[in-house]
Amino acid sequence: MGKRIGILTGGGDVPGLNPCVRAVVYRATDDGDEVIGIRRGWRGLLNYNLDEEESPEKHTVELTKDLVRTVGRTGGTFLHTSRTNPSSVDKEHVPLFLRNTSAAQERRKSVDLTEHVLKVLDRLGIEALIPIGGDDTLSYAHRMHQEGVKVVAVPKTMDNDVYGTDYCIGFSTAVSRSVEYITQLRTSIGSHERIGIVELFGRNSGETSLMAAYLAGVDRAIISEVPFDPDRLARLLADDQERSPSNYAVLTISEGARMIGGEILETGPADAYGHRKLGGIGNVTAAEIRRRTGRNIIYQQLGYLMRSGAPDSLDRMVSANYGSLAIDLIQKGETGRLVVLREGRYGHEDLDVVADGVKRVDVDTFYDLDQYQPKMTNVMDKPMFLY
Repeated sequence: MGKRIGILTGGGDVPGLNPCVRAVVYRATDDGDEVIGIRRGWRGLLNYNLDEEESPEKHTVELTKDLVRTVGRTGGTFLHTSRTNPSSVDKEHVPLFLRNTSAAQERRKSVDLTEHVLKVLDRLGIEALIPIGGDDTLSYAHRMHQEGVKVVAVPKTMDNDVYGTDYCIGFSTAVSRSVEYITQLRTSIGSHERIGIVELFGRNSGETSLMAAYLAGVDRAIISEVPFDPDRLARLLADDQERSPSNYAVLTISEGARMIGGEILETGPADAYGHRKLGGIGNVTAAEIRRRTGRNIIYQQLGYLMRSGAPDSLDRMVSANYGSLAIDLIQKGETGRLVVLREGRYGHEDLDVVADGVKRVDVDTFYDLDQYQPKMTNVMDKPMFLY
């Protein structure tokens, strides 16, 4: 008799999630297995009431070939998603049916409801679990592995910053979208002879800013890894504008960037993983450049446009192969693994690797610290995406 495999998507949506789910379902079904989709990431398991008849329909869905046949053509995740951490749930967000449990009664601001999640997985008969997500989602996947759940994880994040793999689902499309919109913005920036500042997603890693700048041919790029000097940046951009035949210049900047001696701009309360909302450094930088140069600025925060729409061909290919590889590992009984791409080859690593560090841009190799520019002068023997 075949296995019952669970699959979920957590954290931010990216193009490529649906093709990965589709690949898992097609491959597992052909092997005689059953796939259960868990709705809204870890929240689906947290909110599953074992005493409620409607819970299976509300929080899970049986995935068949017919159901997922066309989802691979679309972006986002049809299973929906959330930023939920069952090991650290604020008291006010504990589901009502769990508020009388011993864990919820403890005198702490947040409670660990992992015991409930394990009971739900047992009730659902999940024999192996495929979580697709970034650092946060995968950190709880690692917890599940430590609790004895058979896990094969899939890395996704448009920031491309999951440690242990060179490539995460969503990165290629995010870069492609950024290049496309930067190219379109040139018409307005150039028409009005201004300095354009384009803010891109990127908390810990500035890889999307770096690669988008490189491929779109922008003048300067600020990345999360390197604090910048606004005086020097202002001089460079003013010079770029003056040298331009159309009298304009363009800068990309990561949302996680900061000025020398400054702080990362965060707003609002922390989420379940301790992260506050990033964004606005581009606007602050625009004001600083305007004050120092007297030039007019166009500021554009691309935000969710970077990860909207259908996946590009590379993200379709990688996500499908990651899904197939995950089923391979489950069939072989090799769990507690993270599927990866390393130097252009598919493979897998111990899931412990997600807690081993933070993936960052190789600044020495790919970034000019003085000129605030991509430095792609030596690509011999480097992987395709210059990881």
